[in-house]
Amino acid sequence: MNENHNRASDLVETTDCLEAVGVLRGWKNFLFVIVAVCLLLQQASFWLVNVDYIRPDGRSAGSLSAAAAQDTKQIGRTTAEPVAEQDKPAQEESTAGREVQKTPQKTDALFGITFEYLGQLIRFVNGVLALTAALYMLTLLFSLKISLIGRLGGINHIVRAFFLSLVMVALLLPWQKLFGAIVVGAMYGPDELAKCCAVKPEGIFAIVIHYLRFTGYWALIVLLFILAQLRSSRWSKAILRRLEVI
Repeated sequence: MNENHNRASDLVETTDCLEAVGVLRGWKNFLFVIVAVCLLLQQASFWLVNVDYIRPDGRSAGSLSAAAAQDTKQIGRTTAEPVAEQDKPAQEESTAGREVQKTPQKTDALFGITFEYLGQLIRFVNGVLALTAALYMLTLLFSLKISLIGRLGGINHIVRAFFLSLVMVALLLPWQKLFGAIVVGAMYGPDELAKCCAVKPEGIFAIVIHYLRFTGYWALIVLLFILAQLRSSRWSKAILRRLEVI
């Protein structure tokens, strides 16, 4: 009598745990898609600014050429010239203006998207990315607890997946906001992006550091994220194998 009651109780408990696992799997995959989209948008924002498709200063190449020409003319006016040649600067201005108009202008916006709009997108993506990455890690933590309570198996895979997601979240958060340049996270704001991309790095060491900061760090986060997802998928398959569902 007691044995049958215990078996029935264990079956009900296992069924409840399996239902919880199904819910957690759905949320885990949903959060995975959101985090992946946010990471892709973050990297795309960097390359748009890095290759000058969108300029942080908000000035086009034509305006920069016009400003340079104006500075040159101002310097030319300060030099000593004969009084009879005072009508030449006006001719030079008209000639320089025509030359500036003939030069092709490279706008500071891509399809109407300026750096101001891109900065707003970066802030929004950072908020969504931090929230969804934390929820993804908590989802794996709840999956680990359910596996332990329900004795579902696959503990090796889910533990590895949880710690991979924990390291990913720890490296992702913008610690430079709190500790400065001592500790740097993979996330960055529009101000930091504009500052680092305003002046092109010179020298091999500077170039390597620049791309490691914005691309290498991002690639490490993506690798940890994919490994965590693969481990969690193995965990769910191990549960199904143990329960002889497959």
